[in-house]
Amino acid sequence: MAIISIELLSIAIALKIDYFCCIQKDFIMKKSLLVFLALLAWVQVFATHQRAGEITYRVVPGKGILTYEITIVTYSYSPSPADRDFLTLDFGDGTQDTVFRINGPAGVNPAGTYCNHLGEIVAPDIKKNIYIKNHTYAGMGVFKISLTDPNRNYGILNIPNSVEVPLYIETMLTINPFIGAHSSPQLILPPIDNGCVNNVFRHNPGAYDPNGDSLSYKLVVCRTTGGVNIPGYKYPNQVDPNNPGTFTIDPKTGDITWDKPTLQGEYNFAFLIEEWRNGAMISYVTRDMQVTITNCTNKAPSIDPVPDHCVKAGNSISYKVSAHDPDNVNITLTASGAPFLLPNNPATFTQNIKGLKDVTGTFTWNTAYNQVQKRPYQIYYKVSDNLTTPLTDIKSNFITVIAPPPTNPSAVAIGRNIRVSWDKTVCPTASGYNIYRRTGHSGLVPDTCTQGVPDGSGYVLIGTVPDINTTSFTDDNKGKGLSHGLTYCYVITAIFPDGAESYPSAETCASLVKDLPIITNVSILTTSSPGKVSVAWSKPTQINANVAPGPYKYLIYRSNDLTGSSFALIDSTATINDTTYTDLKAPTAASPVSYRLELINLTPGNRFSIGFSETASSVRLIVNPGNKQLTLNMQFNVPWNNYKYVIYRRNPSTSQLDSIGVSTTPAYTDLNLVNGQNYCYVVKAIGTYGSSGLIDPLINLSQEACGSPSENVVPCPPTLALETLCSSHQNKLTWNNPNSTCLDKQINKYVLFYALQDNQPFTRIDSTLSANDTVILNAPKNGIAGCYAVVAVNSKGVESAKSNIVCADVNACPQYRLPNVFTPNGDEYNDKFRPFPGYSVLKVNMHIFNRWGEMVFETTDPEINWDGKSRTTKKDCASGVYFYTCEVYEQDSSGKAQKRILKGAIELLR
Repeated sequence: MAIISIELLSIAIALKIDYFCCIQKDFIMKKSLLVFLALLAWVQVFATHQRAGEITYRVVPGKGILTYEITIVTYSYSPSPADRDFLTLDFGDGTQDTVFRINGPAGVNPAGTYCNHLGEIVAPDIKKNIYIKNHTYAGMGVFKISLTDPNRNYGILNIPNSVEVPLYIETMLTINPFIGAHSSPQLILPPIDNGCVNNVFRHNPGAYDPNGDSLSYKLVVCRTTGGVNIPGYKYPNQVDPNNPGTFTIDPKTGDITWDKPTLQGEYNFAFLIEEWRNGAMISYVTRDMQVTITNCTNKAPSIDPVPDHCVKAGNSISYKVSAHDPDNVNITLTASGAPFLLPNNPATFTQNIKGLKDVTGTFTWNTAYNQVQKRPYQIYYKVSDNLTTPLTDIKSNFITVIAPPPTNPSAVAIGRNIRVSWDKTVCPTASGYNIYRRTGHSGLVPDTCTQGVPDGSGYVLIGTVPDINTTSFTDDNKGKGLSHGLTYCYVITAIFPDGAESYPSAETCASLVKDLPIITNVSILTTSSPGKVSVAWSKPTQINANVAPGPYKYLIYRSNDLTGSSFALIDSTATINDTTYTDLKAPTAASPVSYRLELINLTPGNRFSIGFSETASSVRLIVNPGNKQLTLNMQFNVPWNNYKYVIYRRNPSTSQLDSIGVSTTPAYTDLNLVNGQNYCYVVKAIGTYGSSGLIDPLINLSQEACGSPSENVVPCPPTLALETLCSSHQNKLTWNNPNSTCLDKQINKYVLFYALQDNQPFTRIDSTLSANDTVILNAPKNGIAGCYAVVAVNSKGVESAKSNIVCADVNACPQYRLPNVFTPNGDEYNDKFRPFPGYSVLKVNMHIFNRWGEMVFETTDPEINWDGKSRTTKKDCASGVYFYTCEVYEQDSSGKAQKRILKGAIELLR
């Protein structure tokens, strides 16, 4: 009978946890049912099992983006007869499979069953189990890989009746050709830890991402069967309501801090490690872990803060890390992180124990060129005091590996272009180069931790070469050509697929060959119709005499605008040495004027045009009236850089122009004026080419412009932005308050306009009550699509022009999707069948049928909200599979409703 009892116990446990490693069906039939039932209740205690776990995956090399190696790691109660060497894994694509344990020796487990692998005993009563399975998905999608495994170990303080609560862990995998193959975050430090009453507890999973993507962390509730939150679950700090303390996770580093536990016992908590690429979350791993808090007298050791570092790829980095223990006991300091796991040039960490109290370790890393990535590597340091209940401290720091800069840059002028070249990068994982330009030398000295070109350097990205074997770039200013007289400086960086960028190269500069005239002055002498304009230029000094032996002259062209859209020949010079001209017929009062010069070769029998100078305009002064003020705006189109503006106002008493101010930007506000009085201004613009051999500074006068301040000023229009809030089916409209920048400081409300499309009439739909109300939430009557504009209204009721138009796209929200399971069991978790959040539809026609084709529910509500009851009997429907058809009406770009039909199955679980 003793043998039978043991065998029946094994069967009972197997049924409780689904099944064990090896069970013979015919054996079950031979046993006593009464003995089996008597033992089943007793089995509850012995079924205590799971402590912690997580699921990770890696892409299988050479298998495309559909095949992954999936790994389950669990920590279990080692004496438990519930042990077995395989689990059932749900791949999230509608399929499940058996996954076998691969670690530990062969032998007989506590249930008396022989297993090929028994797992590894890592601490008293704690066993580590690793299960691995390859799986190929049929296509693209988002898959939630999950494991539900009975049961958790007995007596977890923050999980009611934990022995009856299965462990549920979940990992998300996104398969998308635009993302490419990628592995989930990998976790180095185990999910089993210890702490002491009234001591701060710290933990870190030691996560890293093999793809170099960004990671973030957040706490979540531990879950059970079906992925629902455990009813009655409490975070560890909530178990003792009289001493709650704090329990937090750092979203950037993953450091978990519990300050401070007060009750002895075992606690479980869970958190997500999310993987982000280009601002989108592409995967996450759920870790469900356990900490044991005991009443101990020792104090926790501590690690000195470790600063972050940056290192140029190919160089070495070395620094020391120190830890201390207040109890003067032996302590152990270790380090972990992705740099230690790299296939080539991994990092090393050696510790040097000095007595019993202090430990110093040396981190050393000889970095390689292929270890460049945008995201810094995170290193984790852990110190333990090695006592019966070891206390620990964890610190981490970041090391950024930055690619060396491209070397030997050079710049050569060719016509109106400049050709930049450099040596190929030494980093094999680079994908190309970025080319940056500025006017004039910068003396750039990059910071050791700055990837790419730092802000404030004056450099602007002008081009990208998408191939590391192409080591030159021709700057033609996007087809417009570069300007004579300016010095152009360039730096080059290597770029990488993950967005990383090398240090910038040394600066290389060049100027165009001076083979054409360079205009230096377009200065207005008189404002009238016609007016006078003084035009001056620097003659060319590097003409190719073999091609154009001369003599030479200039043709002078004028266009009555800023851009030179309609040049007309107005005059010519006699020789190349004539470098000034006074235009006596310029319409300076009516419009700005632009000039350009054409250089003509006059060799007898070989007359031809050598080329044109850059276009240069006059300074056009615009006077904008405000209440007791006038704002001056200077407009111009010149090849040089204007850097200062001197403002003159005509004195009505002396008729002289008096200097009243200086501005370093092309705008100036003259304050404290008298409304209705006329004021006239001239501006002197001061500029430079920044090149030797040209006159410096360049002085040019605007036309004289006048204006009168007034109370009746039209308000400035706001600048409008839109955000679609899919979860609430609304559009969020935000704009600036023009009172902070506009001449009219009396704006006191706004009016919102709406149209289905931007080419249709707009209608007023909403308004605010004050100038500070700059946000409106709007839910269009149909769908989410539509276009918006806003106007500002001042205290006199004067409206501004409409703002910019913003539109909500019909595809701004995710498509309407339905889940395949819900649990209407009254626990307030997943109690109703609802669509996934974030959609935007007009209406639905939903019909749900049982397996016999009888309709049990129908609705036109897009939220559905089926509570699992029959529409006729009002009683609970039985657990099982139900089928649905759902007509979904969505808005197209023209505002019309388009029907889409969804069909599928729902599993109702109670």
